Amino acid sequence: MDTKKTVNNIIKITTIVFLCTLIAFVIYSYKIGLFASEKTFQDFVAGFGLWAVLIFILIQAVSVVVSVLPTSIGVVVGAIIFTPSYGFLYNYIGICVGSIIAFLLSRKYGKPFVKGIVGRKFYDKYIGWVDEGKKFNRMFAAAIFFPVAPDDILCYIAGLTKMKFKEFTLIILLGKPVSLLVYSYGFIAILHFVMPFIK
Repeated sequence: MDTKKTVNNIIKITTIVFLCTLIAFVIYSYKIGLFASEKTFQDFVAGFGLWAVLIFILIQAVSVVVSVLPTSIGVVVGAIIFTPSYGFLYNYIGICVGSIIAFLLSRKYGKPFVKGIVGRKFYDKYIGWVDEGKKFNRMFAAAIFFPVAPDDILCYIAGLTKMKFKEFTLIILLGKPVSLLVYSYGFIAILHFVMPFIK
């Protein structure tokens, strides 16, 4: 029995199941308006009780892989439900896992797959970065550190370059905390400032 062939078949089947699950989740999310507002998302996650943390982390991972889902809402909701500190931790885990999955899917399935995921508009906008070599690695690292960069899309683009998996993972693990801290604590700070004027 060809062990390598068996492993490849298992990987293919797992990937297909994973992608089908993602598609089903996206359809379900839009059907119930999961990402229509912070309140809707907050109520959905809180409804899982003891499983809320795991569900939240999974949703944030999925929101990176399926780049049409807004991770920013999850970052805000995480800070509200779990406090800024724990919200930051859970967001960090989920988004890092999702970023790594996006990179690996991109590397395995190539340009047509990435174009289908991120859309032609964004694909055409960033595909030129692929030929930048080491310059791309520096641009990617800088982009991950800034909160306003299209991180999800850039993770897919990174998978099309010659960037090593180890380097990509290191950039994600070191760069993500900065933008997440800005979102998590920045939102709470703004909320505390605004609330006295609303009451």
